[in-house]
Amino acid sequence: MANDDTVTSRRAERILAYMLASALGLSIIAMLASIIGGQSMDGVWPVIRVLPLIGLPIGVLLLLALLVVSSIRRGREAKDARN
Repeated sequence: MANDDTVTSRRAERILAYMLASALGLSIIAMLASIIGGQSMDGVWPVIRVLPLIGLPIGVLLLLALLVVSSIRRGREAKDARN
């Protein structure tokens, strides 16, 4: 049973890591696009300008969640290694 818990835990860590990378990557690309695009506020540019305001805080929350999940897994592995 412990093997299934480890696989599930690592899967959760992988999913959180990919979500974190995509949120931060998309936000950084949107920042670069708004810098390159200039001050134009026509079309899709307002969405691109707002995207980092949403994506970066979500990325920070995902980072904190990843740290918590990782530390819980490492604590369980250390406890199992002692027994």
